[in-house]
Amino acid sequence: MSLLETINKPSDLRALTLEQLEDLAGEIRAFLIANVARTGGHLGPNLGVVELTLGIHRVFDSPTDSIVFDTGHQSYVHKLLTGRKDFTTLRQQGGLAGYPDRGESEHDIVESSHASASLSWVDGISRANKLRKQTERYAIALVGDGALTGGMAWEAVNNIAADKDRKAIIVVNDNGRSYAPTIGGLANQLSGLRQQLDKFRTHPSYEDAMSKLKGKLKDSGAVGTFAYKSLHATKKGIKDWWAPQGLFEDLGLKYIGPIDGHNQRAVEEALLQAKQFGGPVLVHAMTEKGHGYAPAIADVADQFHAVGVIDPETGVPVASGGAKSWTSVFGDEIALVADERDDIVAITGAMLQPVGLKKMANKYPERVIDVGIAEQHAMTAAAGLAFGGLHPVVCVYATFLNRAFDQLLMDVALHKAGVTIVLDRAGVTGPDGPSHHGMWDMALTQIVPNLHLAAPRDASRLREELREALAIDDAPSVVRFSKGSVGEEVEAIDRLPDGVDVLARLGDRAAPDVLIVSVGAMSELSLDVAHRLNSQGISVSVVDPRWVLPVPASVVSLAARHRIVVCIEDGVRAGGVGSRLRTEMRAAGVDTALNEVGLPTEFLAHGTRAQVLERVGLTAQQVARDTMAQVLGTKVPFARPLPGQDLPTGQIPKL
Repeated sequence: MSLLETINKPSDLRALTLEQLEDLAGEIRAFLIANVARTGGHLGPNLGVVELTLGIHRVFDSPTDSIVFDTGHQSYVHKLLTGRKDFTTLRQQGGLAGYPDRGESEHDIVESSHASASLSWVDGISRANKLRKQTERYAIALVGDGALTGGMAWEAVNNIAADKDRKAIIVVNDNGRSYAPTIGGLANQLSGLRQQLDKFRTHPSYEDAMSKLKGKLKDSGAVGTFAYKSLHATKKGIKDWWAPQGLFEDLGLKYIGPIDGHNQRAVEEALLQAKQFGGPVLVHAMTEKGHGYAPAIADVADQFHAVGVIDPETGVPVASGGAKSWTSVFGDEIALVADERDDIVAITGAMLQPVGLKKMANKYPERVIDVGIAEQHAMTAAAGLAFGGLHPVVCVYATFLNRAFDQLLMDVALHKAGVTIVLDRAGVTGPDGPSHHGMWDMALTQIVPNLHLAAPRDASRLREELREALAIDDAPSVVRFSKGSVGEEVEAIDRLPDGVDVLARLGDRAAPDVLIVSVGAMSELSLDVAHRLNSQGISVSVVDPRWVLPVPASVVSLAARHRIVVCIEDGVRAGGVGSRLRTEMRAAGVDTALNEVGLPTEFLAHGTRAQVLERVGLTAQQVARDTMAQVLGTKVPFARPLPGQDLPTGQIPKL
């Protein structure tokens, strides 16, 4: 029996010797490589935190002590140590989540998949422990150095450090990377720290002695006060010369490290020191992303941050599709536009390659700005760049726009700044689960005055609409697109004067029944629905607005000439495109029934895009059935009756 097979709960680790722990670490890495190679997932980050996770679970007592991961993609080892060894369906529908999940285990405290939030959780948990007199409980964050580029992390540090009695432990997993290498002044500071282990300094008796000495010297008048200040300055100068931890200690955090995060003994000694100290402590551990797996170490781009199905021996993808991705289409086009316009600058938040900016960065490194995991800063900095005469392009995943909404509203839109926001991974994204579906952006942006929102349906429209967005210099513009490969081109049969594309006119054009408004990547499904309806004698028009904000006037006019409107989008229905279209129709005096077809206001569990859409009823068969029932008058909203007829009723044909 392997050592890993004997570990079913964290307490099982405490019986192991250091030598056995080293063997266990090797087994865990072999397990992760073999299993993640079959399913895909976040491999590099987890290979780098094996010893840290073992140490945290040996020194602390989960779930009595709360362990928070920032971000949660580095929690695979934690899952293994808490009894979850079935990785055969990792990130697949019904299988193990790729992030902590409260539904899986009592050991999962925070379903953490967005960076820089863990320290605020630890602040709240440790404060609650103190207020409820649960003085033996600890709150521990395992936070990547990349997450410390987010401003929210420092807001939390400011509060944690102010209370010396809180049992809050911050373990910094410093591998010099977030998705890519960590950037900025913080990264420079961390890389300058030197190895030093000062057990005496972190021992509670040391703090007691220092406190008593401080009191005695200060109570002895001006001479004593001067002596205390001189001794303290000398001590601090020596400490900063030996290991410049002032960045943290000046904020009030006790600092331990840096330590070798792959040395089990060093890890556990540091964590024990932190535990014994009794107040807020930061443990700085130096690790290597992808540690123990040569193909990951050799991958300069992201050290196997996230992989698809790979050959475990070589790390080479087992199959790579020939179709071009949405991201690469954008990346090629923005690089071309940068050739033509020297006012174009791009901003990303620690995701240069994932959002398609690598090509532009190689050509124009001074015009591509990586601000770290700081979406709020990115958005307001973009407003400043626009004020300075440039046209900034802020590139983030759609799910991360949520973080920068206030800045989009108050700094960009209010100031009429010509800023283009490019949202990758929009709509249902699949295996990363509820936090990563880009399903909120269209509802959020509906309420931003003067904002322009484009949803391209294919590669040609992405190139076209990106250039149109970059021509808007007095308001924010947003271009959103899906994850994965771009489908076939969906050509229009007509383009209306205001830019709306007509994709299909099926059946009796003199008396059209259904107007389908297809948003972005939903064009294939929309056309499928149209053909199903037409096969049952229903006349259908399908249009793609291209720009869903502002609502094109021609869409409202078309709505008035049809019996019912069906708006199909891959965002939440509540406050989405359909909702906005209804508002514009009513304002224009158009009372045609409208059915919003989109995503429910729920957190959607992981699965493939197709599986998630089927779960929520967003399939061609289901939408066609519902629309047929609405035309027949057996399901609300009822289509407008035909001239001279009462509200129609009838049986629903089988489609």
